[in-house]
Amino acid sequence: MANEGDIKRIHRGTPESAAMAANVRRAMAITASINRLTYDDAGEVRALFSDLIGRKVDDSFVLIPPFYSADGDGIQVGRNVFVNQNCTFYGLGGLYIADDVMIGPNVSILTSGHPIAASDRRDGVIAKPIVIERNVWIAAGVTIIGGVTIGENAVVAAGSVVTKGVPANTLVGGNPARVIRSIDEG
Repeated sequence: MANEGDIKRIHRGTPESAAMAANVRRAMAITASINRLTYDDAGEVRALFSDLIGRKVDDSFVLIPPFYSADGDGIQVGRNVFVNQNCTFYGLGGLYIADDVMIGPNVSILTSGHPIAASDRRDGVIAKPIVIERNVWIAAGVTIIGGVTIGENAVVAAGSVVTKGVPANTLVGGNPARVIRSIDEG
């Protein structure tokens, strides 16, 4: 499971905040280039996504534009990962996507947000890691919030909002997502 102790706090007006803003500008430029490409430009999409995250992705990685990200160097993806169109990844807190993961259209994976207290909300950003384990299917329109792990072979039903860890081999759904049933391979 993602470790709740791995909370990253970046306060406004600090060197870390300036570095984050520079990373946002860089990511926005790269994603704008990705979004000028089509499904048939898979090699170019992989090259630009590799540039975004700072490491080469496997040739089996498929991402269908458009795609949005405000950062990239906290994102890691495994082999045979499929990302459908109109997805958003915010990886400031650390986003790890294992092998054989399928991500449907309009999915938002958000490791960062702001403090809940109104008096602290504009003081900076809080980020928590997200781990998506092997062979997970995240259906259309899902939102995943920082600080969770989605266990191996799990399925997240369309439109769900994931705010807590998802056990392996389960189907979860709803807002907030809850276990619907175990997945039997029988």
